[in-house]
Amino acid sequence: MLTPLLEEKIKTLLESLGFNLYDIALLKENDHQILRICITQEGGKISLDDCQRASLAVSPLLDVEMPEFEGYYLEVSSPGIERILKTHDHFKGAINELVKIKTLDRREFKGKLLNVNEETLNLEGDILIPIAQIKKAQTYFEW
Repeated sequence: MLTPLLEEKIKTLLESLGFNLYDIALLKENDHQILRICITQEGGKISLDDCQRASLAVSPLLDVEMPEFEGYYLEVSSPGIERILKTHDHFKGAINELVKIKTLDRREFKGKLLNVNEETLNLEGDILIPIAQIKKAQTYFEW
């Protein structure tokens, strides 16, 4: 349903409003189809009004591009303070933040992300984690 072309159209539309597409996911929760779009913007927080503005802009595009996709809920939000990290840009944006990493071999790491290159993450304490070995990653906040 969500083709790379449609994702690119959503990204372009959001950028025209001053937002960046952080993540997009089509999922099912409690027997409901949900299209979840997470947005960010340069140098600022995302407000409820920002989410509403983005939702109102994206909704007609989805009606045209996905007419057979009925009965879904569109959610537009910020990725939050504890956000999932999937892409290289996500990791770069989390430098100097606390991260939790689970690897394919079931090891878990927590610490400050110091550096990212194309192949590895560097956590404080000289911990190097190959990006190809990451199963799940997210930022976290210590209260």
